[in-house]
Amino acid sequence: MDFEILKQQIENAAKKAFLEVYEKHGAEEIYSFALYSDEGAMTVCPAANTMKAMENADEDDALYYKYEPAEWTYEMEGADEDFNEICAQLRTELYKHDDDDQWFEGFQAKLYSTCIEVLEKLKNENFFTNITGKEIFLIFTVSDDEFEKKDLQDLIIRLNDNEYKGEYLDWMANWDN
Repeated sequence: MDFEILKQQIENAAKKAFLEVYEKHGAEEIYSFALYSDEGAMTVCPAANTMKAMENADEDDALYYKYEPAEWTYEMEGADEDFNEICAQLRTELYKHDDDDQWFEGFQAKLYSTCIEVLEKLKNENFFTNITGKEIFLIFTVSDDEFEKKDLQDLIIRLNDNEYKGEYLDWMANWDN
């Protein structure tokens, strides 16, 4: 698989998804955007959330709902055809190497890093800020899996130069408590 081509496809799909969600739900104050995959590296999906959706969040768990893409209102919304095509390509590639664990580990790592690079590129180009007029919280995550705490911390710092970074890192510091 040519990951440079895949990277461009993911970037185009991410932009399209965000624009579609913003067009439909911009008045709800979108504050976050994520790309996420799964442990099997078979998917790449977008997610977004709004401040309006957060109005109903339980106060005790507000930060969880604010920062966990699986809980966001607009999960798997936007650029459906584009993301479906990306997922089909991933599955085709995975089936070619069905029993090769070493190959899979490299493939999975490259897919995850590609998604993170796309988010970082869009952040550095001010893609989200130019559309919304404000900073957006960005994250990459893997459903049914957790990053090592240090890796997640590094990811949050890499993708966020905004108020969300400090709040997220403070929240992380309380996870063990």
